[in-house]
Amino acid sequence: MAKRNERPLVLIAPRLTELPRSICMPEPLAPEEAIADCFVDAIMAAGGVPLLMALTDDDAVLDCYLGLADGVAIPGGQDVDPRLWGDERPYDQALLCPPRDAFEVRLVRRALELDLPLFTTCRGTQVMNVALGGSLCMNVAGLEPREGMALWRHQAVLHDPVHPVEVEEGSLLWSAVGGSALVQANSSHHCCVERLGEGVRLCGRATDGVPEAIEVEGHRFALGVQWHPEYTWRTVASDLALWRAFVEACAQTC
Repeated sequence: MAKRNERPLVLIAPRLTELPRSICMPEPLAPEEAIADCFVDAIMAAGGVPLLMALTDDDAVLDCYLGLADGVAIPGGQDVDPRLWGDERPYDQALLCPPRDAFEVRLVRRALELDLPLFTTCRGTQVMNVALGGSLCMNVAGLEPREGMALWRHQAVLHDPVHPVEVEEGSLLWSAVGGSALVQANSSHHCCVERLGEGVRLCGRATDGVPEAIEVEGHRFALGVQWHPEYTWRTVASDLALWRAFVEACAQTC
């Protein structure tokens, strides 16, 4: 596909939004499957062609999509259901999206089986870890920071960097950002990676100790960041470098 069209085709998993009734539309509306325009803009700016997937439970349809693809990207959104890793404690069901969980866990596993380049942000990174048998911390604000540190502000800042991330030397993340040991990141999450899944490597932490990036060893490109580089690729050089590294890996897909 990449050789024929020159620009690699990147599949994007959809966000799923329930639409409330209103005076203008009192009838119930179907949920919307969509993606933020900054996410598709980042892929295009890096040289890729974005294609929004349909959320499906049909494995044959999923494989048709993946047969077209040069890479896969999974964005942020709702929380991942703690029951997926056996945590049965009460949790606010309004924060969850079971159809996305089921679809994205299958998508991650299948993309990795095919060794397609995979790039995830925020929730997508959490799903990648869970799909490989890991678990999540569901309350970042309750974590103990590193000694002598306070927790950075990890919620609700999208358009500006709010904290540094330490990058592990020699990691895929390190290579993607040009060998930088420290990058600046925005932040909008209250959950994060906890127990690492099989083959998952922690490759980036905020300087307060909160996990911020993972990669899956043994794959050409399988990288997840906890922040939202789709919002800051125009202003933060390391975030644009992430998208370019991903799309370059997609361009090498046969």
